[in-house]
Amino acid sequence: MLLEVFLVLGTILIYFFFSKKNEETLPFKDGWWGRGQKPVTKEDSSIRPFKVETAEEELSDLFRRLDQARFTEPLENSCFHYGTNSMHLKKVVSYWKNQFNWKKQVEVLNKYPQFKTKIQGIDIHFVHVKPPRLPEGQAAKPLLMVHGWPGSFYEFYKIIPLLTDPASHGLGDEHIFEVICPSIPGYGFSEAPHKQDFNSVSAASVFYELMLRLGFNEFYTQGGDAGCLICTNLAQIAPSHVKGLHLNMVLVSKLGLSHLLSILLGQYFPGLFGFQDEDVRRMFPFLKKWLYKILSEFGYAHIQATKPDTVGCGLNDSPVGLAAYILEKFSSWTDMEFQNLEDGGLERKFSLDDLLTNIMIYWVSGCIVSSMRFYKENLQKGIGTQKHDKLTVQVPTGIAAFPNEILHIPQAWAKKKYTNLVSFHFMPRGGHFAALEEPELLAKDILQFVDKVEKEQLWKKKGE
Repeated sequence: MLLEVFLVLGTILIYFFFSKKNEETLPFKDGWWGRGQKPVTKEDSSIRPFKVETAEEELSDLFRRLDQARFTEPLENSCFHYGTNSMHLKKVVSYWKNQFNWKKQVEVLNKYPQFKTKIQGIDIHFVHVKPPRLPEGQAAKPLLMVHGWPGSFYEFYKIIPLLTDPASHGLGDEHIFEVICPSIPGYGFSEAPHKQDFNSVSAASVFYELMLRLGFNEFYTQGGDAGCLICTNLAQIAPSHVKGLHLNMVLVSKLGLSHLLSILLGQYFPGLFGFQDEDVRRMFPFLKKWLYKILSEFGYAHIQATKPDTVGCGLNDSPVGLAAYILEKFSSWTDMEFQNLEDGGLERKFSLDDLLTNIMIYWVSGCIVSSMRFYKENLQKGIGTQKHDKLTVQVPTGIAAFPNEILHIPQAWAKKKYTNLVSFHFMPRGGHFAALEEPELLAKDILQFVDKVEKEQLWKKKGE
């Protein structure tokens, strides 16, 4: 009888031990996002070269719409507090019509090799840049970089040379990367899903397939905004394949008692909750720097998470409306203080050519509606309710915390989700669109993170 009791207890312990380990990995989502039923024949896995091309008819239609734009007079002295100021928008549209050279920007877009391949029923577009040179005996490290909304793969064009050829930019040659920048399905030149429920786990699964198809069994990932969520999910799906996860934005969707206590008391007893002085400066007063920001800056997210097609249809029909919608984010998400400026501070960190190139990617691909749907697919089942919300990340993680990011997540909070946090740095300047705004700062942080991961893995091998 006693033996039977021990056997039962042992079985229960083994069950919980192994079930817990299984829960640490997020299931791969093998979906079919193409039109109609999934065919019985094997999917074409070929990788096809791609170039951005725009017909003259498309440009003529664009200019016609720009010429016929209707502008609303802004309120006096409102600057960007009500959104994109139409007086400044007129100047942007004038530049768009008379000075912006899309054909020249197409050449810029096509300077890096681009490809398409079909995965789970839809065409996936990606940029794939190999190093121009490698020191003898050294291999390039694959790095998957994922954008967010309302950005695009173009956000990475300034940081790519710093990572593929760091020595030429004064960053050394110890770590050289082979960079892959896909467009999220429904963004840019990746085909939009034709079925509901394509969320971040779906995108992570697709990009995992992409990296394996390219021959990368181990690779690093980097992302901000939606890219942060996708790369996090990818690390949860394939922790043995993701060597390291680097983020310039962190999402915490599950708040516990310790979080609530730190919100109430962290300003007065920071050390008790693991807060640093910079955490306190960025987070408090909490009502102003968190709750007010959520109420004032996240209205768009509520719309996109509920009825994205309603607004999206209007934006897809009006290039000026599309520009107003996107430019407002590039203003306030770069620096909230830019709302106090008549021009929204747009050209303080970006050129109009860069801003309009990103907008044109949305316009010529007609992807604004499908890009907005991604919010609904990720949020319609609730915040913090999905399996990936409840799982930790075991993969070595590095975080670059930029001071003007919309919401600051302290290291103490991040460590609860990313349990193997090897690098957390308060960046000296920069906001939400870090790769485009501060490419050198971000590149340096990626390099130092990878250096730590590689050395740690080398020490482990020596110790075995």
